[in-house]
Amino acid sequence: MTDKETICFFNSTKSWGGGEKWHLEMASALFEKGYKVLIITSPNSELYKKVIRTKIPLEYLNVFKFSYLSLKKINRVIGFYKKHNVKLVVTNSSEDMKLGGIAAKKNNVKRIIYRRGSAIPIKNSFINRYFFKSVITEVLTNSEATKDTININNANLFPKEKITVIPNGINIFEFEDKDDYQLYDKKGDKLILGNLGRMVYQKNQEFLIAIALELIKRNIDFKILIGGNGKLEKLLKNKVKKYNLENQIKFLGFIKKPKDFMNSIDVFLLPSRWEGFGYVIAEAMLCYKPVIAFDISSNSQLIESGINGFLTKFNDVQVFCDKIEYFYNNPNLLIDMGSKGRHKIEKEFDGREIQKRVINYLIG
Repeated sequence: MTDKETICFFNSTKSWGGGEKWHLEMASALFEKGYKVLIITSPNSELYKKVIRTKIPLEYLNVFKFSYLSLKKINRVIGFYKKHNVKLVVTNSSEDMKLGGIAAKKNNVKRIIYRRGSAIPIKNSFINRYFFKSVITEVLTNSEATKDTININNANLFPKEKITVIPNGINIFEFEDKDDYQLYDKKGDKLILGNLGRMVYQKNQEFLIAIALELIKRNIDFKILIGGNGKLEKLLKNKVKKYNLENQIKFLGFIKKPKDFMNSIDVFLLPSRWEGFGYVIAEAMLCYKPVIAFDISSNSQLIESGINGFLTKFNDVQVFCDKIEYFYNNPNLLIDMGSKGRHKIEKEFDGREIQKRVINYLIG
């Protein structure tokens, strides 16, 4: 890359998640170092709302599933690339990869990178074979588990040597540079369990209701705090009411500062059906909290079962509750495992070091 060429981050996702956080942080880091960057996103997306508060160049358009078939949208994106002299584009979702990728190919963009952060196998469809063989030049993933899903349905879909793995990092200094505050006042020996995330199918918060019912049977004194919102919020609240769990499960709504939430719990629970890189796991560990999650996707990248938390069989209520009960009966391990989790994040996932690796990958 030269100082006159632009790196474009194409992310049209309207909600805020790990991918959006990554794109904004990397664009910001490059911009601060004097590189030319551009962010393309959807109007009024959460990413858009954050970018307009910065000086980072911004373009926007709505992107849908079949936007790559619209010549009008392709030409609009080509216009963005030409206007900003884009020579490298990093795309986010499948929709972004297809629209942003085809426009980049038509505009002779040198590097077309599909940044994939979710460990979901790619379908072996005709359209995917076309884009992976004829459009995308490189794939960047956040874990070995995510990398493995690229070619799982077609061993020849994309050359393995063109897939780079760089884990997500977390800005420890920025996370720590906040006042400590608790959202819930713990009383007695009650075990405070927590989950933080969007209320969508992937995050599987419904599993927590089954957990609560089983813990009651075991006479464990507990409270589950759930932070976040989403399209399944009403369904979850109705089920909590149906099973008379209002005293055991408390919904806290959208959480502005994850640190406040983590400071309010003893153990973090992650029942997600899949994850790319668990930012929320890293945030819990930074606050010295052990984590219980399923042994799926890239959770083992962060959680060393029996050392800084536990990994269990997917959707197994009994085993998951066994681990919760273990902490309930051995409260001293909360501190020990929590400290080991903190150490792991500091040692392996310091955002400053990860950022350097990504920047070297992009500008190298």
